[in-house]
Amino acid sequence: MMALHPKIIDLTLDRVWALLTALDHPERALPPVIHIAGTNGKGSTQAMIRAGLEGAGKKVHAYTSPHLARFHERIRLAGDLITEPHLTEILDECYRANDGANITYFEITTCAALLAFARTPADYTLLEVGLGGRLDATNVIEKPALTIITPVSMDHEGFLGDTIAKIAGEKAGIIKRGVPCVVGPQHEDAMDVIEAQAARLGAPLLAYGQHWHVGEERGRLVYQDETGLLDLNLPNLPGQHQIQNAGAALAALRHLIMPEAAFDSAVQRAVWPARMQHLHGTLLNDLAPQADLWLDGGHNPAAGEALSQHLHSLSKRPTYLVCGMLNTKDVRGYLRPLAAIADHLTAVSIPGEANTLSSADTAKAARDVGLATHEAENVETALRQIAQTDPHARILICGSLYLAGHVLRQIG
Repeated sequence: MMALHPKIIDLTLDRVWALLTALDHPERALPPVIHIAGTNGKGSTQAMIRAGLEGAGKKVHAYTSPHLARFHERIRLAGDLITEPHLTEILDECYRANDGANITYFEITTCAALLAFARTPADYTLLEVGLGGRLDATNVIEKPALTIITPVSMDHEGFLGDTIAKIAGEKAGIIKRGVPCVVGPQHEDAMDVIEAQAARLGAPLLAYGQHWHVGEERGRLVYQDETGLLDLNLPNLPGQHQIQNAGAALAALRHLIMPEAAFDSAVQRAVWPARMQHLHGTLLNDLAPQADLWLDGGHNPAAGEALSQHLHSLSKRPTYLVCGMLNTKDVRGYLRPLAAIADHLTAVSIPGEANTLSSADTAKAARDVGLATHEAENVETALRQIAQTDPHARILICGSLYLAGHVLRQIG
């Protein structure tokens, strides 16, 4: 599939509409859709909403990208990952229906997911935007039940624009006429754009700081809106930023009028790998048995800031980064906040990834922001070197979801 349909980014909906028409419009036969866009937090927010809906006894489809270890992670049918035979069947059907027309890898696989969703009974469909929103292949649902925009920040400037306002305009492209939109915390420039788009389309906003509030009080998550107050455990997904993501998820569940069980499940049962994931008892621990080992796939400046804050909240311990990034990212912007908390960075290239930044270039960027650094051939070598230097270190493997996926495949 990737050989026939190259993994390129070409934002337009024409090819998607053509294939969906050939497939007899599966996007019109989906269970109620919750469509999620944003720069940071959309995957975690989706995971919390899914956990909440499932905690309320609902069957939920979910579509997300990119995958980490296996493509099947992208398509979850009524709670279960799509099987190999089912995936093969729908991809073949989409390939035949496309009849040799030009289409990208993300577009044809998104159409395959919609086809599978349309044919499998469920109560809700969660669609995560791949890139942007306005021209993303997922933006084909005429009347979703709800849209959500998580925090917007600088990322993918070559495709979405070079200002927060321009990027927000692309994200706000998922807003539909008359459909409520949950909005997470936003930069003022982003919020102005989102509010203007919602006003044009008569879409009610449920915005952080206006219609709902969330925060940590005495070790608890406290959420409040016009319906009342929720006093819950802190999210099981680590990091202060997950409190805001939980707030957006709770706002969505409140709007959908879910029972109390949904709220506890949302914050306590969400699973989202490679987002400050603590690697316990894995094969990698054998390389650094006394280290405190973590994995994260964040890759933009906002993600770097969130990681820095979370590392700062942990018990004091020498902190080492093993970092590999794509050459399309703002490497210095990502590393700058981490330089204040990390003692050292080992730069690696991402195995099997054509767009990887070389370890030498990553190391140079790290030095530019004040990090002591050296290079390693791979993650395994980096872990061995750190374990020899500082056996009790805290080690964070970070910089890219593609690097995180490689690590997760290594540990099975």
